[in-house]
Amino acid sequence: MPLTTRRAMLDGIEANRIIVGAYVDREGGVCPMLAAHRSGGRTSLASFARAWDRYTRANGRARAATERELRTLTAMLEASIAMDDADDDELGEAIADHRASVERRARRRLRDTGERDRTGELGRREGWAWLRPFRRLDEYELAMGELEELERPEPDPERLTTSA
Repeated sequence: MPLTTRRAMLDGIEANRIIVGAYVDREGGVCPMLAAHRSGGRTSLASFARAWDRYTRANGRARAATERELRTLTAMLEASIAMDDADDDELGEAIADHRASVERRARRRLRDTGERDRTGELGRREGWAWLRPFRRLDEYELAMGELEELERPEPDPERLTTSA
């Protein structure tokens, strides 16, 4: 249910006699959705009316909502409104962080490094990338071992002669 409708429903509960089992009754009682509508929450939500009648065990005859039913509905509305308000703050911060990150990445991409793009030339050549991702530590360690082997200088055959 939209936030404005939930707020309007809270106002409507305070201003009207709330009933279960019908939209209106002969004494001027109204269901919570009509109370919300009269308080400015212009949402038509039949699923709420069905859930409200199921929760209150309405048997098809209109009756006034009990204090317990009204307290429960009020508590649920207030809790959902509070959660939305908290989410809005967190969501706003997350959106601002994301936008700043996108801007930083865009600025980095615009910097001219003097390197030319060789993707077309080397793209199909195996091992051309300077960065290779590893999914497992043992694969990384194996690759690092192979790299160390390649960097180790070849022994000089003349120095390998033993003196007798």
